[in-house]
Amino acid sequence: MLSPVPLVDAGELRLERALAVREACLGWLPCGGLLARLGDPIVRRWMRRAGSAYTAEIDATAKALKRPGIWLLHGAYLFGCTALADEAADGPRLRRTLDWPFPGLGRLVEVVRQWGAAGEYLNVTWPGFVGVLTAVAPGRFAASINQAPMKRRSNGVLPLWLDYVLNALGAFCIAGRLPPEHLLRQVFETCDTFDEARRLLQTAPVARPVLFLLVGCAPGERVVIERDGEQARTYREGTAVANDWQEERPGWRPRCCGEGGPVENNRARRAAIVSWNGRGGSDTAWVTRPVLNGCTRLSVEMVPASGHLIVAGWEPDGRGSAAPATAVTAFQGFSTAV
Repeated sequence: MLSPVPLVDAGELRLERALAVREACLGWLPCGGLLARLGDPIVRRWMRRAGSAYTAEIDATAKALKRPGIWLLHGAYLFGCTALADEAADGPRLRRTLDWPFPGLGRLVEVVRQWGAAGEYLNVTWPGFVGVLTAVAPGRFAASINQAPMKRRSNGVLPLWLDYVLNALGAFCIAGRLPPEHLLRQVFETCDTFDEARRLLQTAPVARPVLFLLVGCAPGERVVIERDGEQARTYREGTAVANDWQEERPGWRPRCCGEGGPVENNRARRAAIVSWNGRGGSDTAWVTRPVLNGCTRLSVEMVPASGHLIVAGWEPDGRGSAAPATAVTAFQGFSTAV
């Protein structure tokens, strides 16, 4: 029998699970330890120059775990996602999957009850991670992050890896701009309404290109916000997103998870989740190929008007897709039942 996704309060760092997350992300790399030692000081310096209010929490986690790589993992930004904002019977709804290539993250997902000046919220996350990628504040809004396309300078395989490095260095060299996951946490902690959250996500400086999906409690409160440097583009129609811009833009390469090339892969995932627009069904009926793939580690459904949250972890099934790694766990407001 699969275990439910745990609900914990902020500040409850369970060391064994946090170390397991580190091992899932770094343990399989041939030079993972060396990479961790080299990357930690770079990311630490960047986070502090960015002006994040959460660097002390990362530092405390790193000291508690007594392993290199905690700062490095907080600087990682290599994941795929597919998400849809539509209208459910009880209000605007956000459904999303998160794809990461690291086996183990599906069974380690947890929901953390967190607080800020604006109130409480539920953060769907992993032990030791201080940012917010997916969360719901009942009665206020829900939001998620998708990784944006990567800036391309040239074509070919070797130049692609060079672009990975140059894009990372470009982010790390910028001061005074928050990582998107830290900005989203700030939004949940400080914004009382959907409109306040939308404005902050549109205007606050961010260190990396990012795709935000935001839903509120009133009908029609659904937006995709694309951030690229100083620019912000907001879409109120067609609120489905994978890892590409809503409109084609030369010089950018979509992120890819699953089968096919980057452009075709994103189109297929987006089309698949759009087919569930306005549809109900069982809690994970919408999690199907190609939205579901071998890298899928998490599926989430959120309706902030009712406080409705459904979370499931996924792991590779050995056949190119993924299978449930946790029980499908339903949270209503701040109580939980399986």
